[in-house]
Amino acid sequence: MTERVFILIPSYNEGNMIRQTIRSLEGGPYTIVVIDDASTDATYNSIRDLPVYYLRHDINLGQGAALQTGMDFARLHDADVVVHFDADGQHNPADIPRFLEVLRTQPVDIVLGSRFLRDEDLKAVPRFRRWLLRLARLTNGLLTGLWLTDAHNGFRVMNWRALRDINLKENRMAHATEILMQIRKNRLRYVEKPTHISYTAYSQEKGQRWSGAINILIDVFINKYFR
Repeated sequence: MTERVFILIPSYNEGNMIRQTIRSLEGGPYTIVVIDDASTDATYNSIRDLPVYYLRHDINLGQGAALQTGMDFARLHDADVVVHFDADGQHNPADIPRFLEVLRTQPVDIVLGSRFLRDEDLKAVPRFRRWLLRLARLTNGLLTGLWLTDAHNGFRVMNWRALRDINLKENRMAHATEILMQIRKNRLRYVEKPTHISYTAYSQEKGQRWSGAINILIDVFINKYFR
């Protein structure tokens, strides 16, 4: 039976980049799903002629909510594997088959990307972001018990079991920590593998800032101890 691989691309005002991102994935045996989180730009018009499923939130809910909408859709369509893939061109399409092979050949449910396993990937990370990611690793380790090398890498590949067991309640960026909590809670088997992130001027402008990192910590703390 042919393996059904769904690539989920959450998008908010990525009309300048998302077409290029989708085109980079064409030719693979994938089902591409774009989840438009209430963009106000020309996102839809830029991809309307491409062979993708287009889902849209009428209200901006955040990346976590967009990913959950995509995962719900993938479950309804009997996906075997789901890939989380950013819309802004940071992720490398060539990493997808490599991660899929890990999922097929190793006893794991989810493969997590890491920028800290190869020198060439680490050197590509801007210095301040490198420091921020190391702080996130420490915080996530204390909160989740999973001591990963890279705690907030958005490139993930998961099998049907992880797709079934991971259900996000954190709508915004704290979903990355929530995924780790649910990996531990549901005893999902995981492994980290190296991935290269491209830091362009465009992606860095739209990327996570220090103030956003503080908001993530607050959201995670509330979710863990007061819900």
